[in-house]
Amino acid sequence: MTAKKIFTSVLFSFIILVAQAQEEDIFGISNKAKNPKSESGIGNAARNIVEMFAIELSTGAGYHQFGTSFYSENPSLYPLNQIQNFDTPLEITEESPLKMKGEDWTFPVFNAGVRINLFNLLTIGGGYGQEWGNYQNMTGGDFEFPFEGSSYQISKLYGTVGLVLYDANRRRSFLKWKYRRYASSNFYMQSEMKQRAKQIYPWRFILEGEFGQLNLKKSYDPALDISNQPPYSPRLAVADEPYYGLALRIERDFSEYTKLFIKGGAEFRKFTYAASDFSEFQNVDQTLYAMQVGFAIRLPGTKRCKIAGCGVVMKHSHNGIEVRGSSIFRLQNRKIGQWY
Repeated sequence: MTAKKIFTSVLFSFIILVAQAQEEDIFGISNKAKNPKSESGIGNAARNIVEMFAIELSTGAGYHQFGTSFYSENPSLYPLNQIQNFDTPLEITEESPLKMKGEDWTFPVFNAGVRINLFNLLTIGGGYGQEWGNYQNMTGGDFEFPFEGSSYQISKLYGTVGLVLYDANRRRSFLKWKYRRYASSNFYMQSEMKQRAKQIYPWRFILEGEFGQLNLKKSYDPALDISNQPPYSPRLAVADEPYYGLALRIERDFSEYTKLFIKGGAEFRKFTYAASDFSEFQNVDQTLYAMQVGFAIRLPGTKRCKIAGCGVVMKHSHNGIEVRGSSIFRLQNRKIGQWY
């Protein structure tokens, strides 16, 4: 290596170290300082807790499949129709039921919920959702099982538990592992690793499980829905056991407080369909494959700076109390090239 290359490498490393030192204290404001968010200890603890919560809204669409293993000693109690080979008898036993399936679309799906971030490792949350969908008649062999109507509406209360698979922290750990083959005396490569680790990485990948309870609406037998008659129970109803689902959630941060996310996965549900005299019922399974797009806002625990004439746009402190200099929709500690 020539003396010119050695000098260039040393100079480059010195410039990087100076830039890193300046980043820790820009305009006399320390990014690493852990200033309280309130003048009282209780208020500071409350604001730290508030900042763990995020409110989110999402919408999307899905494709669902449903089916049943039909068996009854009295098939005439169900709307079972023969669609071809009309002279074929219905031969079913408890060990060999009639497999019937159907499929259709759901749109739109709307969810509103709250989420808590736990140490950038786990997320827990819950919320309320509405779903509108269509269903076609189930078919199996030479027989058809028609539903009373072509659409349904479902409301749901749900909870979620998520495991963070990859984010900025895990990216930094991956970079350290990737650069492990370079010696600590290799200042150029070590500086490159540190610079890449300090870059803002806005993506987050979460494996998420969902569970909850459904409430089926607007799916009643028209033959029972007669005016001036007492209300009747629906023949198609949600089973008592909760539903569950599994999904991959991809988040993209726009600031420390706002993000856009895409969530895709499957939900597994169970319904029951009662006989015409409600003496027995059939189990109906539904699998919903859905894709959602949503927006989330994390509640700010740090107050907005209200000091007249203070033009600092980063997080900073006044009298030892941390305040924000920017809207929650902007990056608080922006770097070069991110000011506008």
